[in-house]
This record gives sequence, C-alpha cells and structure tokens, in this order.
Amino acid sequence: MRTLFFLLCLAAGLWQLGSAGWLLAKAQLAQILIAHAWEEQLQSGVRQKPWPWADTWPVARLQLAGQSPLMVLSGGSGQSLAFGPGMLAGSGHPGELRTTVIAAHRDTHFAGLEKVRRDSAVYLQDHHGRWHTYRVAERRIVNSARERLPIFAERGLLLVTCYPFNALAAGGSLRYLVYAEYQSTGKPVRL
Repeated sequence: MRTLFFLLCLAAGLWQLGSAGWLLAKAQLAQILIAHAWEEQLQSGVRQKPWPWADTWPVARLQLAGQSPLMVLSGGSGQSLAFGPGMLAGSGHPGELRTTVIAAHRDTHFAGLEKVRRDSAVYLQDHHGRWHTYRVAERRIVNSARERLPIFAERGLLLVTCYPFNALAAGGSLRYLVYAEYQSTGKPVRL
C-alpha cells in the first residue's frame, strides 16, 4: 500500500512539473512568434497575428533602460497581458498627440519597472519602425478605485502595473505608474 501511495505521489509530482514546464515552453514559443509577427508587420505594413487564433497582435516594441526589449500587444485583456505588455484601448500610439498607455503584470513583463528612475530614457518603436524617445518625469502609486489614469492630449508615455511588486496575492487596487515625457522621433532602426 505504501508503494502504491509513493508511486501516486511521484506521478502527481511529475505531472505538476511537466505542466509547469509546458507553460514555460509555451510562453517562450509565444515570444518568438510575437517577435516574428512584429518583424513581418514592419516589412509588409500589414497587421500580423502571432498565431492564427490570437486575439491580439504586436503594436510596438518597448525598451526600458538596462532591460531586454518587450513586444507590446494590442489591448489590455488578461489574455493579451499573459503574453506581454498591452497598449490600452483609447490611448494614443507612439508619437500621436495623446498619451500612450501600456500595462503589464508586475511579476512578469514589468517586474523591472520599479528599477526605472527619474530621467531614465525609455524607447518605443512604432509600427513604421521609428523609435520614439521618452524621459521618465514621474513615478507614483495610485488607488485605481479612486483615480483614473491620467491620459492627456500630449505625446507622453504612461506605464502601468499592479502594486506592490512583492505582493503575495494579486488583484489589489493599487497601481504603480511611470510617466515619461516625449523627447524625439528617430529614423527606423532594426535591433
């Protein structure tokens, strides 16, 4: 009986490890497919979904100082944010006269957002391949139950994630905001 119980526990543990490994493998494959869709989109000028049944597509590439580039997806739904940062509906696109708002999870894609300091440079590549430069002007914590996101008729960038970064449970009302002021537009550059 002990042997059977041991084998069942071992099988359950292996099942859990396999499931976790599968999730990590899918996440890595998704990043490759999203990056490929972005490159195709830059070449063709036509919106490309990373896989046929995707409900999102890449809309920009974000580069925070000292961190790896992040592909930004269209929309802020839970499905989109599972694969990368999302550009929220109603926000401006890079370079438009409206604040660009990008949200991501605090424990994955925006885990390094708390390390971004005032006056740090932030780069955002638009769908034409042009890089837009922003400079961090403000960082603050807001209660989303009482405040709305500050979207202005100016070329700013607002990065949003949940707060606190080390919270054990997700879903609180606090948000960490990083606002960056627009600096300039550059020529198309390939990384």
